[in-house]
Amino acid sequence: MKKKQGKKKNFSKKKKISESDAFRNIEKKVPTITPKTKQSTGIPKYVADRMAKRIFFTAGIPTVMGMSVFVVSYIIVTRNIAEIPPSSTIAISALFFLLGLGGLSFGILSASWDKDPGSFFGIENIPLNIERAKAAFRPASQNFDQKK
Repeated sequence: MKKKQGKKKNFSKKKKISESDAFRNIEKKVPTITPKTKQSTGIPKYVADRMAKRIFFTAGIPTVMGMSVFVVSYIIVTRNIAEIPPSSTIAISALFFLLGLGGLSFGILSASWDKDPGSFFGIENIPLNIERAKAAFRPASQNFDQKK
């Protein structure tokens, strides 16, 4: 059986545009957006740096220790120093990972938003930062009503 062939379209009627004209037309069509007001809703850099330092110590160190539990356990078992059950290795590493998770939250919530760094542990900043976090998740209309 013979297959039916579709009608061939003549594509030669299209207007050909040079590359330079095409790019010139694109630049004309793209509207430039200029910000009307500069509104800062993000975390300031000095606060983000302070948070990163706290997170490094309170979350980074326990997380590295949680990973090193596997290596140390492997070395102890392969050199016949002691017999360690695998469940103990997993439980200890999970404890370190949970400690790191708690440290992550503590590092974020204990950072001071003032220019000066605040105290070493930053415990006094936790209630204030929890209120800031709650306010960030409220609808904008609620935040506006509370300011009045």
